[in-house]
Amino acid sequence: MMIRRFARPYARAIVDAAGSAAKANEVRGELMRFAKALETSSDLREFYANPGIELDAKLAVTKQLASKMKLSDLAAKSLEVFVRFHRINGVGAIVAALAEYVNRDLGIAVAEVRSAKSLSPEELEQLADTLSKRTGKRVELDVKTDPSLLGGFVAQIGSEIWDASVAGKINKFRETLA
Repeated sequence: MMIRRFARPYARAIVDAAGSAAKANEVRGELMRFAKALETSSDLREFYANPGIELDAKLAVTKQLASKMKLSDLAAKSLEVFVRFHRINGVGAIVAALAEYVNRDLGIAVAEVRSAKSLSPEELEQLADTLSKRTGKRVELDVKTDPSLLGGFVAQIGSEIWDASVAGKINKFRETLA
């Protein structure tokens, strides 16, 4: 996900207010739950986007949702700030920026993996271990299935790409023949 410019200062403020990367990671999880609820409810998104609805009403709804979702004080106050500054519908981007800060602070690299088929838990663990040895960091996998690869996988961490797909090998073979 491309992190939008406005999201970084909010994410940095959450990390600073949390006091530790581990606590900020907990808040990230809570905000992710809220972001998922917002993403799945068009009525809620429209409610927050509607300029005709009073700020106090939006804050009251946010407070009720935070209470029902059992969010921590920091997560609830963060949501209140997002509402006050008209950034609540951008909470997904803020969570992505927060994840970037937390992962950096905890020494975690996120690998975006495209696989030709669904990988078993053992295969996922083996792939994470292999990538971890290559990067020197703990690796979390974000896996998507892509049948066009024909077989194997493509993993990307930052700007580094490991292509172990059949489609990639076919393309390399074509290049050597050309």
